[in-house]
Amino acid sequence: MGRGDLSDAEWERLRPFLPVSNRRCGRWRDHRQVIDGILHRVRTGVHWRDLPERFGPWKTVYERHRLWSADGTWERLLQQVQAEADAAGEIDWDISVDSTIVRAHHHAAGARTDPPPAPASKGDALAEHQDETPVAEPRRPPGGGGAGGEGLGRSRGGFTTKLHLSADGSCRPLSLIVTPGQRADCTQFKPVLEKICVPRLGLGRPRKKPDSLAADKAYSNSLVREYLRRRGIRHTIPEKTDSQASRLRKGSRGGRPPGFDEERYKKRNTIERTINRLKNFRAVATRYDCEDVGVPPRAVVWPAIRLALVP
Repeated sequence: MGRGDLSDAEWERLRPFLPVSNRRCGRWRDHRQVIDGILHRVRTGVHWRDLPERFGPWKTVYERHRLWSADGTWERLLQQVQAEADAAGEIDWDISVDSTIVRAHHHAAGARTDPPPAPASKGDALAEHQDETPVAEPRRPPGGGGAGGEGLGRSRGGFTTKLHLSADGSCRPLSLIVTPGQRADCTQFKPVLEKICVPRLGLGRPRKKPDSLAADKAYSNSLVREYLRRRGIRHTIPEKTDSQASRLRKGSRGGRPPGFDEERYKKRNTIERTINRLKNFRAVATRYDCEDVGVPPRAVVWPAIRLALVP
């Protein structure tokens, strides 16, 4: 076991949830070896071609990472690990929400906007030149392609991507959303909360509602507070100075000040600590890969799984 690889305890928690070969399409290369290669790449930020030989062929590691990102395997794996942690009572449902800027390297631009053509079977070789051959509709990533569709934008930090996330009281990421760097935090508040979905190991619906929520002033507006009240979620969000002045100017028409629990707000540091732990992985601190937003954030999901295994 090398530095940064999965420990035996982490592997035993993860192994039951991994896909099993159906013996019809060849064998998987050892899952643990490939996952250790993915973790090494995400932790160090090296080029895929520069992976050490102990992880096997670099292209095998890259293709496993890419394919299982596209079909949602990594996100399902994260949910299953979260479900096991929730069943053991390890998830603290007093959550916090925030966002962080990820500086994008110039290699992060230029993702393909159309899927590669599907390989034709041997029996369809003659159909390639016929007029009736169906043509797949080109698929564009959300945002219409280009930098916006790839989750790239311009902010005060320059060429950036923004990561919006929620985390529990034990610094476990519960949901992740990637947007261009200039996207306002409050616009992604509802999608971040609605992406929280921790399944039950037995019968019952997945858990989506936290016990309480803390956020900073970036989320202090009437739409956010109304959404939280409608869902019955207790929340602690400080009031902006200009909002407070406007309310006071209106007198009795301005209404009562929103409730604020100072002691509960002190626990909001968990989201900052979660971001710091995620950015210990260099491929998260700096975005090198080009990918469309329709695909789960490849460089972020595995650090989130790692934090979920050992908070």
